Amino acid sequence: MNKLTPNLIVDRIEDCLPFWVERLKFEMLAEVPHQDQLGFVILQRGATELMLQSRASLRQDVPEIAEGPQHAVLYCEVADLAPIRTALEGWPRVVPERTTFYGAREIIVRDPAGNVVFFSAHQVKQEG
Repeated sequence: MNKLTPNLIVDRIEDCLPFWVERLKFEMLAEVPHQDQLGFVILQRGATELMLQSRASLRQDVPEIAEGPQHAVLYCEVADLAPIRTALEGWPRVVPERTTFYGAREIIVRDPAGNVVFFSAHQVKQEG
């Protein structure tokens, strides 16, 4: 695995930004609106990265987990999904393996405790 990024599911991102950005000095690297609010943000402080996603945005993106008991969703970036597929053979998927709108290939599962874990392989852009 190359990277592990927590994605905290929250009711409203705007309510969380004062804590993460103002108090803890994370910088907002990316934001994605959802309806009339923020739906998703990426925050970073040094080498530490954190994602916040609104429950409403998650309900649209992966409805199978939006109302679940999880408090965090782990997003693990990997170089290659093949070893993950092998390791998780026979393990139930939250949704079928998918490719996102930004080109990442994802396997989404729950761990034995019910936590949701995304394994994501990002395509390397070819320069031409």
